[in-house]
Amino acid sequence: MAKVLRVSNMTVYRLINTGQLPAVRVGKSYRLREEDVNRYLSERFTEAG
Repeated sequence: MAKVLRVSNMTVYRLINTGQLPAVRVGKSYRLREEDVNRYLSERFTEAG
């Protein structure tokens, strides 16, 4: 998912931990829904745009 967002893995973990990006923990990894990632990107795009 870091490649899609064009950020580091650590940044994705920070976004999850701060609640900016919803995720579900499965074992030792996280699962993200595509809709949540698209929503996050569209919100950031309009802020910068």
